[in-house]
Amino acid sequence: MKKMMTSLAVMLGAFLLFAGIASAHVTVLPKETTQGSYEMFTVRVPSENETVPTTQIRVEFPSAVNISRIEPKPGWKYEIQKDASEKITSVTWTAEEEGLKSTEFGLFNIQGKVADDATEIVFKAYQTYQDGTVVEWVGTQDAEKPASVTTVNPKPADGSGDHHSTVKTNESKEEVKTEQANKEEVNETTNSSNAPLYVSIAALIAGLLSLVISLKKRA
Repeated sequence: MKKMMTSLAVMLGAFLLFAGIASAHVTVLPKETTQGSYEMFTVRVPSENETVPTTQIRVEFPSAVNISRIEPKPGWKYEIQKDASEKITSVTWTAEEEGLKSTEFGLFNIQGKVADDATEIVFKAYQTYQDGTVVEWVGTQDAEKPASVTTVNPKPADGSGDHHSTVKTNESKEEVKTEQANKEEVNETTNSSNAPLYVSIAALIAGLLSLVISLKKRA
């Protein structure tokens, strides 16, 4: 009986750990883009702290992308930082009210041009909570707190990846398509990030059923 209770405790602990990991990462979408393209990027910020809300998020932009526009977000103000050449190097969003609670996430949209020679875009992010705690999403992909990485594919030889050559009407259509694609990718990312949670729940239920069956046999 004691051994069974120990096994159950281990399963519960693993479940809680897995559930926390599954919902934590700050990500930037899309995960793939093209050299020289004009892109809308969406910063997805889940709040992982169970007691205090997320009140600020800062994202840094490397030389691989030139961000030019920030979409206003109700309830949040933003401040951009530039270098000596007036290139936007980062943006900081700050909550005007309570911020993001533990069961919430926020989407922050930005637009910019991908460099012609880029191979990847590494977005380093700094998530600040109401109590002053800062979580730095700046590590490598196998780190506990990885930076979000967007892979950059080579520009097509016919130049079709360069949205700048299209007329204004087509640019507007492309922006709508990009926004819709990003929303779909956000949903897919949310669902895929919850997959380990669903597996953990299934494993926990199976463990509990095995425990009940075993106890009934002993009785």
